[in-house]
Amino acid sequence: MSGNGEPGPGTPGPIWTPDPAVAARSGLAAFQAWCGERTGRNRPDWQAFQRWSVASFRDFWALFLEWSGLAFGGDPSEVCRGDAVETATFFPDLRLSYAENLLRPLPGAGDGAEAVRFADEAGAREVLARGELRRRVRAVAEGLRRLGLREGDRVVAIARNDAAGNVACLAATSLGAAWSSVSPDIGTGAVLARFTQLDPTVLFCCGSYPYQGVPRPIGDRVRELAAAIPSLRQVVALDPDPATGEGTGRPVATLADLALTPADDPAPWPRFPFNQPLFILFSSGTTGAPKCIVHGAGGTLLQHVKEHRLHCDLRPGDRLFFATSAGWMMWNWQISCLASGITSVLRDGSATHPTDDALWRFAADEGVTAFGTSAAYVQYLRDAEIVPRERADLSRLRSIMSTGSVLPDSAYPWARDNVGRVPVQSISGGTDLVGCFVLGNPALPVWPGEAQCLGLGMDVAALGPDGLPVTDAPGELVCRTPFPSRPVRFWNDPEGKRFHDAYFAQNEGVWTHGDRVVLTGRGTARVLGRSDGVLNVRGIRIGPAEITTVATTFEQVRAAMALEQAAPREPGGSRLVLLLVMAPGAALDRPLVLRIKKELSTRCSMNHVPAVVAAVPDLPATFNGKVSERAARDVLNGRPVENLAALRNPESLDAIRAHPDLAVR
Repeated sequence: MSGNGEPGPGTPGPIWTPDPAVAARSGLAAFQAWCGERTGRNRPDWQAFQRWSVASFRDFWALFLEWSGLAFGGDPSEVCRGDAVETATFFPDLRLSYAENLLRPLPGAGDGAEAVRFADEAGAREVLARGELRRRVRAVAEGLRRLGLREGDRVVAIARNDAAGNVACLAATSLGAAWSSVSPDIGTGAVLARFTQLDPTVLFCCGSYPYQGVPRPIGDRVRELAAAIPSLRQVVALDPDPATGEGTGRPVATLADLALTPADDPAPWPRFPFNQPLFILFSSGTTGAPKCIVHGAGGTLLQHVKEHRLHCDLRPGDRLFFATSAGWMMWNWQISCLASGITSVLRDGSATHPTDDALWRFAADEGVTAFGTSAAYVQYLRDAEIVPRERADLSRLRSIMSTGSVLPDSAYPWARDNVGRVPVQSISGGTDLVGCFVLGNPALPVWPGEAQCLGLGMDVAALGPDGLPVTDAPGELVCRTPFPSRPVRFWNDPEGKRFHDAYFAQNEGVWTHGDRVVLTGRGTARVLGRSDGVLNVRGIRIGPAEITTVATTFEQVRAAMALEQAAPREPGGSRLVLLLVMAPGAALDRPLVLRIKKELSTRCSMNHVPAVVAAVPDLPATFNGKVSERAARDVLNGRPVENLAALRNPESLDAIRAHPDLAVR
């Protein structure tokens, strides 16, 4: 194969290989050489370097912190206090400001360099230089301080993927508050299940959002939300219209009003402990309300800078675009790119409006160099027979990243032939660590269906059924050593029980992520999907309890189970299935199905609406009465049922297996 990724005729193997000269100029190569000088031992071989970063993870993170040039105070000499993944604390004596590190002038990215480029489907556009973005953030932060926002407060937002949301986030976190956001298409019930747990003091909100050429107001939802959160002291409209927050019963200001507050730019940024709560993200748990995952400022920043500069090989002058929303962790991941002088390119609205190839035209117009997407979008392009390289000038594009759901093998040659001869980097990790366990690598080839490497400084392994590591075989993805972006804790979990149960109860002493994975002998990773019952449909992770809670509010429904079923012809390779056990005398007819779907779209989101709703006589359950999602999921996906002997009603699986609507063609 050549350096441009073109294979020989019929040659099995990588779909793309890097140009050695380009790889030698990468940030990863520079860091490897620098570590060799500092440690007195050169490790140019990737595998040796990765093994060293794991075996000597304290040395790795200390050296990376120094090499990164991040601004901090205090003493960084104690890198990690403790050896247990569950309780270890990184840099306990170090203080920093997340906002300062994102907004300060950098070599190659001074105040005049572009920080944010934004456009939406309706044609609105905004470009902010680093100096202007910093000025706005400082001004809004001063306005928030005068309104009473303090360190430790929680700030929540219903935000579009635009510059205003970035300003609000950085302003709030610069004061030591924790930020939590959702996208405006999420239903009231789903938002309340998240935000009411946090007792927030400030709500940021947009008044509407565009989708498929139609502005969609959310004022009623904002008013419902404000009425249900007694801790709220202030509503801040992210758009210029103060009417956005009217009727909430709280004082209302606009972001523009706050930005008029004078701010002394040279004043030092307040710095906080390394593990100061920064972001609160939400799990898609299998039962109950979503868990509130608290991520620390230092661990988030350090992990993101490592991923951006080393694994993604991004640098000042690059323009990063990820198709995301303010409710997905990739939004948080993207905003951190400012710490490396990278321009954050934002787009809000439908991916298929005003044209079916809108994202690629946008990428061309904005000069995107790194394009982030999902398997579902790639499948859409293939089904629609869209050839991006024929419709847009993608000459500046250097890489494609995909996450959210498993990218099938066939997507890699499709991207090479229809987008360009650039690496396709499959990255995977998620909300739980606000980062990645497996990623790209500028020095390694790309094999179809596989992530190029494991994350530096993270002892990732696959555990087989006996709890021992396996290679070239499916296993449970775990991390066996501490890592900086491990969540600080769960909110409202003072004893840490829910935190322990979520990640450490299954395999004592190691982080269990909830993904099935194959780690190959050549160091790549093939992610197979979730192992814990969380639904991942079209790249969106959904808690099945959110769906079943709504379904069982209907008096005709006695019990419900939401499952993910492999469906190769569906976008993202899977579909959402809802199994219902009907109440005595009730029948599942089309009007009831439509009512259930409408209620799910209203109370949750369109992503919660199942592709198939099927009535079954019973749901599989164990002898102690616990419903077994795993058994039903195995049957739906044509796998042997491992726990059949534990079921009190194994015949229930026969009905699921034989149901005509549940067969995947």
